[in-house]
Amino acid sequence: MSFSISLLQELLQELSGVLPADTAPLFAITRMVKLEEGEAYIREGELTRKLAYIEKGIIRAYAEKSSGDDGTLFLRWEGQLIASHDGIIQRQPSRFIYRALEPVTMLEIDYDKLEEVLKVHPEFEPLRNYFLMKMLGEALEGLEGFVFLTPEERYLRLLDSKWGVVNRVPDKYIASMLGVTPVSLSRIRKRLHARGRKNEAGN
Repeated sequence: MSFSISLLQELLQELSGVLPADTAPLFAITRMVKLEEGEAYIREGELTRKLAYIEKGIIRAYAEKSSGDDGTLFLRWEGQLIASHDGIIQRQPSRFIYRALEPVTMLEIDYDKLEEVLKVHPEFEPLRNYFLMKMLGEALEGLEGFVFLTPEERYLRLLDSKWGVVNRVPDKYIASMLGVTPVSLSRIRKRLHARGRKNEAGN
């Protein structure tokens, strides 16, 4: 049994009291998926309703611009969910590309099959609600960050949430996700470094 299944069984038991031994109908429709570095998981224009829990690796969601550049929408890493919001929520083709930045291992479930299982096993419904609320919460967090936080504050929040991820992602993608240029990101880092050295000198 994979680590992901064990973790989700524990979560389901916590959410609705369903024992791990009773989750077989749910996990019978899951599968392990592995992506190579650079491999696309979801392509722009693809209508897919697959939902996955990332066990290892990082996936970048981005859109290609008419200028030839691309803009990073978000990054997802270990312990997070990845899916096309367009497909899951709106049943529309994806507007974005989801690509592995490094080798990725995920536990995947087909959302349409999940809905069929829920008709027979409504006790699994809290897990589906958890998935949806998690996806919406992460999307809103990103949106609110652009409205209420400065680029420096957004960068600090990223460091706080997953410091190690920053070192695994090219600077140009981090900068794009923060809404700044790579040069501006470099300035933010230098400013934070100088501030840290000043604080150390004052102690």
